[in-house]
Amino acid sequence: QVQLVESGGGLVQAGGSLRLSCAASGNIFNVNIMGWYRQAPGKQRELVASIPSSGSTNYVDSVKGRFTIFRDNAKNTMYLQMNSLKLEDTAVYYCKLSNIRWNRQIDYWGQGTQVTVSS
Repeated sequence: QVQLVESGGGLVQAGGSLRLSCAASGNIFNVNIMGWYRQAPGKQRELVASIPSSGSTNYVDSVKGRFTIFRDNAKNTMYLQMNSLKLEDTAVYYCKLSNIRWNRQIDYWGQGTQVTVSS
C-alpha cells in the first residue's frame, strides 16, 4: 500500500503563485510515475502534469510555461509549482502515484487539495 498526502492548496489571486506538495510513503516501487490531476466542478478529472521515476515530464497544454512539476526522490515527495495562475485553474488537485512492475500498474490517489483562484 501507498499513502499520499497533499498540501499547499489555498486561495490566491489571479496572476499569483502556489506550490503543491505530495508526500508519498509505503511500498513505493523503484519504477513509478507520479502526477497531478485536477477536477473542476462539473468537469472530468484531467491530467495536469506527470513525472516518472526517471525520464521526462509531461504537461497538459493549458499549463505549459506556467506550471513546473518536480520531485525529490530521496524524500518521496512531488511538487507542483504553479505560477501565473488563472481563474480556470480553480479545481481540486489530486496527487497520483502509479507503481509499475512486470507490465502491471497499480494506482494510488491522494485525498485532494483545493486551489481557488480569484479575480
